[in-house]
Amino acid sequence: MNDNNLKNKAVWQDYIINIPDYPKPGVGFKDITPLIGHAQAFKSVIDELAVICERGDIRPEQLACPEARGFMFGSALAYRLGTGFLPVRKPGKLPRKTCGVEYELEYGTDSLQMHAEDIIEGQRVVLIDDVLATGGTMAACVKILQDNGAIVPACVFVMELDGLRGREKITQQCPAVQVHSLITY
Repeated sequence: MNDNNLKNKAVWQDYIINIPDYPKPGVGFKDITPLIGHAQAFKSVIDELAVICERGDIRPEQLACPEARGFMFGSALAYRLGTGFLPVRKPGKLPRKTCGVEYELEYGTDSLQMHAEDIIEGQRVVLIDDVLATGGTMAACVKILQDNGAIVPACVFVMELDGLRGREKITQQCPAVQVHSLITY
């Protein structure tokens, strides 16, 4: 990271607010919405995400993002890169034929879906999200795409909560997929 990027990182962290005891007691939630609301900070995040995605070993043809905050970064980045944007949603949110996966949570299961015909075999799809926590959602997104023939060179995040070991989960379940994040807490 060059000096300008280090300055950007400090600015980004100024716009990520820690909310204690949210959504439940003992949890410190990182609120990223002030970063999105500050035009220059948001633009610099999108520009830095683009630098990662434009690397020769990543270069996406499409971006895919899980709902909801991932959509904000993913759609802006898709515009910046000139790629398409593929939403990954909870069941029942997409109107056409879907494909999906069920995945394990700490206490139960969840599932995600994509429009089946939007996934093109052999196409390079990079996954974008605001935060890497436990890695379960992103590993499930990779599985949907790979099971349907897409190539997933990387998952890219604005911030990573290092103590939750999400990077480890993704690299164990998806060893060919690179994991990048701009900020680590």
